[in-house]
Amino acid sequence: MTGELTPDLSRIEAWDWPLPEELVARYPARKREDARLMVLRPDGGPEHGQIPDLPGWMSAGDLLVLNETRVLPVRLLGRKTTGARAEVLLVEPAPGGDSRSWHALVRPGRKLRPGHRVQVGDGLEVAILDRLTDGGRLVRLESALPVEEALEQWGRLPLPPYLEREEEDIDRVRYQTVYARVPGSVAAPTAGLHLTDGLLDRLREEGVRVARVTLHVGPGTFRPVEAERVEDHGMHAERWEVPPEAALAVDAARERGGRIWAVGTTVVRTLESAARGDGGRVEAGSGETRLFLRPGRKVQVVDGLLTNFHLPRSTLLMLVATFAGYHRTRAAYREAVETGYRFYSYGDAMLVPPDVVRAGAPGGSAGDRNDASPVV
Repeated sequence: MTGELTPDLSRIEAWDWPLPEELVARYPARKREDARLMVLRPDGGPEHGQIPDLPGWMSAGDLLVLNETRVLPVRLLGRKTTGARAEVLLVEPAPGGDSRSWHALVRPGRKLRPGHRVQVGDGLEVAILDRLTDGGRLVRLESALPVEEALEQWGRLPLPPYLEREEEDIDRVRYQTVYARVPGSVAAPTAGLHLTDGLLDRLREEGVRVARVTLHVGPGTFRPVEAERVEDHGMHAERWEVPPEAALAVDAARERGGRIWAVGTTVVRTLESAARGDGGRVEAGSGETRLFLRPGRKVQVVDGLLTNFHLPRSTLLMLVATFAGYHRTRAAYREAVETGYRFYSYGDAMLVPPDVVRAGAPGGSAGDRNDASPVV
């Protein structure tokens, strides 16, 4: 890696890596813990193992942070009053509205104007109320059932488009983490899909503490960067919450010298959005974030990262390189292709330990926490 030239990381072509189609995992592994685990090292090539090896990389006193968002079946397929097919993807509850008013994306966009209605099932209808400035729609769900029950009965999970298939029975279980609790996402926090209750129990037995935060993943997570200059990419806002007990857990880990491990990029964005800027601590609260972490930006809270293998040209890939450095990340992805790792939501995992983050790498890495500055 030392002799490799660093491309201009502000240009999207630096992040456009080839990926064979056959490495895209379109179904989950037989069991959650069957996933392979690539562990990056500060010197030399990565180590290869499996998810059950995870406790061996963590120490008593460390803190593992989970995102307990739950994916809702918010993809609604139905028909207009004319009989034509229509699709409504609920994105988030409308601000200030009740639980039945949502911001949504619709297809066909030109024909689903305010005043139109979509019949989804015998007991669920969607009324198109208004057009939003981003091209979406304000809609209202009409059903005799509570909203969540109506969605569970007639909605479908919004599987990532790169799976190129419709929802199947297995997805209702495996496209959720075992600790999913707070409904609100349109995509799963996929690094957590590998974890089981048994593995979490093993970590606790080894003295690793566990904390939970929430970031509701929006449809923007699937959107590749189309701008030629990376900085011109507009991040979609996503809702997050750090409860008081999670903030206290981060502070306590810092005080005892423990390390903060994030399960997934969503946890990174949540904790960094709540960072106080004083020694890697966070403040309890909630809000919306458009945080775009990429090489050259500073990470204040998170020491180590468990993540999946992401899309080329994606902001998630750039976030990983913020921790591991561009060249180390590029080399890891090259080796993942050569050794047949499975990619994306149902794919295998990568672990970026704190010693890799501290070591840094040419082409961008997480900086020394002591001179970290807030990221906007």
